[in-house]
Amino acid sequence: MRSTSIKKMRFLIGISLLLLIGISGFNLPAKDKIDPKLWEKAKKIHQEAIVIDTHCDTPMVLRHRKLDLGQKTDKNEVDFIRMKQGGLDAIFFAVFVSNRLDDKHPAKNALEMIDEIFLQVEKYPGLAQMAFSPQDIRDIHKQGKRAILIGIENGGPIEESLGILRNFYRLGVRYITLTHNSNNAICDSSSDEKPKWNGLSPFGKEVVKEMNRLGMLIDVSHISDKAFWDVIEVSEAPVFASHSCVRSLCDVPRNMTDEMIKALAKKGGVIQINFFSAFLDEAFKRKSEETRKKLEPQIKKLRETYKDDRGAFWSEIGRLWKEHGPEPPGIEALIDHIDHVVKLAGVDYVGLGSDYDGAGSFPKGLEDVTGYPLITYRLLKRGYKEEDIKKILGGNFLRFFEEVIRAAKHFDKNKK
Repeated sequence: MRSTSIKKMRFLIGISLLLLIGISGFNLPAKDKIDPKLWEKAKKIHQEAIVIDTHCDTPMVLRHRKLDLGQKTDKNEVDFIRMKQGGLDAIFFAVFVSNRLDDKHPAKNALEMIDEIFLQVEKYPGLAQMAFSPQDIRDIHKQGKRAILIGIENGGPIEESLGILRNFYRLGVRYITLTHNSNNAICDSSSDEKPKWNGLSPFGKEVVKEMNRLGMLIDVSHISDKAFWDVIEVSEAPVFASHSCVRSLCDVPRNMTDEMIKALAKKGGVIQINFFSAFLDEAFKRKSEETRKKLEPQIKKLRETYKDDRGAFWSEIGRLWKEHGPEPPGIEALIDHIDHVVKLAGVDYVGLGSDYDGAGSFPKGLEDVTGYPLITYRLLKRGYKEEDIKKILGGNFLRFFEEVIRAAKHFDKNKK
């Protein structure tokens, strides 16, 4: 049963990687009845806050589509122009290298994507600047520029070498998602059919300890439940989920249980809520699975037609899904997940990790990065105080980031 469920979710995620929805400027949903006074207050709060998104797969899009982040485009969901328009002040570009692809050079691929990030930022010094610390984010925000940080999604590129891990840190990588949709040398994945390590591997425990020493953020999104509990036990610093949701609201293995969220918060970490519709909304997830079943004959035919061209196959799948896929939920689905975490663990332990340029289907109004002010408005409308909204938008993550750095200094001091 679990195997079938995982296969369905993998298919939906595979489709989502291709569904880069058409973009226009920031517009409120037509059916929304906006309170003008509340909207003005929301815009003021949003402008004053440091708004941070901890997970966007833009490097993958850059690599395959050769985009220019200094130019506004409708080919993806993130660029420097739209970041400014949406009041998104800092972003982690996730360097994604899959475990499942026949990739003999994961470190090389990661390094090339990191290079592309630097090239894009260096090309537009007036729009964006590389950041490596919480203070960098604050300083760049004061200058009115976008702060660009780097994470690696999947620990495969460290190639079972703590030396390579350290070198990625030296290059500016500030977090690593320990695995992705399959098990690797570090730990088991929430999306693999069978565990390999029953949690963290022996090497994975070394990785966690070395990341603690470096002050590198440990990302538990994608890892198995058992691996999560191992990380909680082994890590001497807070850890976080860069792009996950609440399992009790949408039952997928990628989301976190209430017990996991409480443990994460107790350790000082944060769960950054993913915007992917199939992780937010149970009805959308169910309709997506029903649609997949209905389209199975066409999918099978496409698989046979494009058996030697995987890229063309997924392109056709994307087209098919755009024509027949379910309507995404409203933004309230995202606010519900934030609300749940706040009521469960407190307002200090939740933030935003959209999965833009990777997930594909997002709530109405959040089709790209220009939609962020809507989150502020909806939180205000839900009754959140200004100071708490600012925490959710980025303050909580900055606090967590600082705590990891402090823990690293304490770690080194104790080891002397």
